[in-house]
Amino acid sequence: MKKSRKTISELIMEYFMKHPKKDLPHGPVVDWVEEKYLKLYGRKPRDPWRAVRKLHEEGILIKVKKGVYRYDPDLVTKKELQEFPPDVREEIFKRDGYKCVVCGRGIKDGVEIHADHIKPLYKGGTNTVDNGQTLCSEHNFLKKVYSQTEFGKRFIIKLYKKAVKNNHKKMINFCKCIFDCYDFYGINGHIKRPDK
Repeated sequence: MKKSRKTISELIMEYFMKHPKKDLPHGPVVDWVEEKYLKLYGRKPRDPWRAVRKLHEEGILIKVKKGVYRYDPDLVTKKELQEFPPDVREEIFKRDGYKCVVCGRGIKDGVEIHADHIKPLYKGGTNTVDNGQTLCSEHNFLKKVYSQTEFGKRFIIKLYKKAVKNNHKKMINFCKCIFDCYDFYGINGHIKRPDK
């Protein structure tokens, strides 16, 4: 019988499970996984550090500080990682009138709705009604990318300020164009653009 291949995430968890409740620096974990993967499959794994980060985002690993993670089996067994329990999800939908809290569209409009964690589980959020909100598929997707778009907008703000300081007209106009794009699509309006 053919033995199934171990995934990069499975190898990472194998390492962490051998060292439960210990603060482990990112580097040695990745080195161990790369060495093990190379022995098993004759090539290096792709981006094991991203798999570590994903395990943290899923609530399986705890980020102690930058580059240091911990596996706590007691915490993981208590945590429901994927979704709200069905009764809690239904209560969230009922409270929100089965409509997206952002755009007001819902089941009656033929729009799929989702119970969304206001504060993600990996950031300490809970599977409770008060941490839930109803979002349509579109706004649920947008919320997931907001953290990346926020980073992008903040980066462009820094770039803009530097361009103003150096009186670099072309770069100033480029940044303004990007700010206009954020405004046009209504993304990250809570981050004030510095040119207005």
